[in-house]
Amino acid sequence: MEETTTTQILGILVLVLLLAKVCGSIAKRLGQPSVLGELLAGVILGVSWLNIVDPHVSVLHFLSELGVMILLFEIGLETDLKQLLKVGGSSFVVACVGVALPFMLGYLVCSWLGYPSLVSIVAGATLTATSVGITARVLSDLNRLSAPESQIILGAAVIDDIIGLVILAVIKKLTSGEEVTSLLVVQTTASAFGFLLLTLTLGSLLLPPVVNWIERSRFAGTPTLMAMICVMGLAWAADGAGSAMIIGAFAAGLLLRKTEAAHAIEHGVAQLGQFFVPIFFVCVGASVDVSVLNPFNPSNLATLRIGGLLILAAIVGKFLCGYSLFWFKGRKDVIGIGMIPRGEVGLIFAQSGLDTQVFDTGLFSAATIMVMVTTFVAPPLLRLRFPPLPDEGPHEQQGIESLVN
Repeated sequence: MEETTTTQILGILVLVLLLAKVCGSIAKRLGQPSVLGELLAGVILGVSWLNIVDPHVSVLHFLSELGVMILLFEIGLETDLKQLLKVGGSSFVVACVGVALPFMLGYLVCSWLGYPSLVSIVAGATLTATSVGITARVLSDLNRLSAPESQIILGAAVIDDIIGLVILAVIKKLTSGEEVTSLLVVQTTASAFGFLLLTLTLGSLLLPPVVNWIERSRFAGTPTLMAMICVMGLAWAADGAGSAMIIGAFAAGLLLRKTEAAHAIEHGVAQLGQFFVPIFFVCVGASVDVSVLNPFNPSNLATLRIGGLLILAAIVGKFLCGYSLFWFKGRKDVIGIGMIPRGEVGLIFAQSGLDTQVFDTGLFSAATIMVMVTTFVAPPLLRLRFPPLPDEGPHEQQGIESLVN
């Protein structure tokens, strides 16, 4: 049995990586980010069509999680912490508005349709998520990571994830019938933000000297190995501290960016990313069931109605959060579009609603439609409004202060 299972996993991985590469290449030839092709590969291999890839299989789930951690680590390596801090206030405003506005719109939509208060709260919470992995990958494909808009999006998406953790913890208490106290909210918030602050403070003092010493020792392959130890170690620590694993991985990238081994680490981890990162995006696409979009099936009509309204609330809520920066002189529409995709984060919220029986299958399908549409619509929109650059140069390092202050 075990040998058969191993063989099946190997066969699935061959199909996942091959189709992801083919679809990603086709997407790029059509002028779209490769991530869009990888998501489509997941739709083909998942429940919507061939039903070969089940993201809930433990091995695939682990490889997918490792893929998104490597992706966020790579993004951290390419992110200048000083620039990120310069736009920290702007990112915080975007994140807060980008959580509050979709939540209120989602709550009002469900209340208007007659859903109970608890259901409306959970549905509104599902709209608050932002998939930093998908947006970051698109910005990287466009060679736009250094742009002020991208820095604001990345910072806001990280803060958004932390706020999402707090909301998810509160929702779990609500759905289990427990009392939600102000102390619970404060503790959850403090653990999430506190971990990132503590990691960046202590890590900046302790980690670079160790990595620099190892780099001078010139052991073959050591920089990549040490980087992965840092990624997995900080992800593990983040989860233990009540934060998100991807935040730990992102912090590892920020810390190792300034080390002597940064270039060697970037090269080595990029090679690993070629294997693991597409698995993550294929698994996200495989989770989506497009059959619920069939309007000719009468049983889908109610789902399509609530799904359509949730999509509208999800897109409008996130898009408008970019315009909350009335002082920002850059592309506010780009910031709003960058916050739209829900991806795997939205699916986690939706699945939580189903697991606790707050969502019935119809509302879960509606939430899935919302996640699917926002995930697929954002990459081409972002490329349309934020055309790719051939290479990042001095023109991308323009004065961020003049744009955000």
